[in-house]
Amino acid sequence: MIQESTRFAPGTFRPDPRPSSRQAMLTAQTRLELILLLRNGEQLLLTMFIPITLLIGLTLLPFGDPGAHRVDRIVPAVMMVAVMSTGFTGQAIAVGFDRRYGALKRLGATPLPRWGMVAGKSAAVLIVVVLQAILLGSIGFALGWRPGAAGLLLGAVVIALGTFTFAAMGLLLGGTLKAEVVLALANILWFAMLGIASVVFATDSLPGAVEIIARLVPSGALAACLEEALRGGIDWFGVVALTVWGAVAAVLAVRWFRFE
Repeated sequence: MIQESTRFAPGTFRPDPRPSSRQAMLTAQTRLELILLLRNGEQLLLTMFIPITLLIGLTLLPFGDPGAHRVDRIVPAVMMVAVMSTGFTGQAIAVGFDRRYGALKRLGATPLPRWGMVAGKSAAVLIVVVLQAILLGSIGFALGWRPGAAGLLLGAVVIALGTFTFAAMGLLLGGTLKAEVVLALANILWFAMLGIASVVFATDSLPGAVEIIARLVPSGALAACLEEALRGGIDWFGVVALTVWGAVAAVLAVRWFRFE
């Protein structure tokens, strides 16, 4: 009698279905969202080319009077615009239209929970913002921007906090309203917050009540925090404002996010 050789271990081809771990789901979702972000030409225009154009144009062209060290004020302002554009406007519009076309409905049929959707999109946005910050910082350095080591470290922390806040706000807006409403409202809010932030950057002295209101708005808080951080200081008022906005928006986004 010829004994058959065992080529494969027992149970090799036996089905063993099980849910993926949370880390695996989050990694896969982040990778997918990052690929979609980088493939979208309109998103790249909003997240890369516009901030670069603003940085070079506002630094080299004689607009306004930002002071002797012009680039020192322009770089944090443009980084604020980049964070807001990527985290809030671009994310809200993309999510709104993904829901409209049924892309998120199919994703909602998978075991991926809502928190995984929110976390994956936020992580992808953070990666893109890191690339933006490196690119804008390099261009700013070429234009004469010379921050200290402490300023760069604090600036990175503030950028991460601002990204979390605006990404949560974008997901809340895009995940709850109709795509057409999201498109209009996201752009209106972007311009409104940009105007508030420009007031914080352009004016050294504001009336007390006006300054508090401007710095309570997420864009104004991020503007003040970034400018102070890149100088090596901490604007605790702005940090608290950004943290509260981000925490509330994240909780509401996880609770109210709709896949269709």
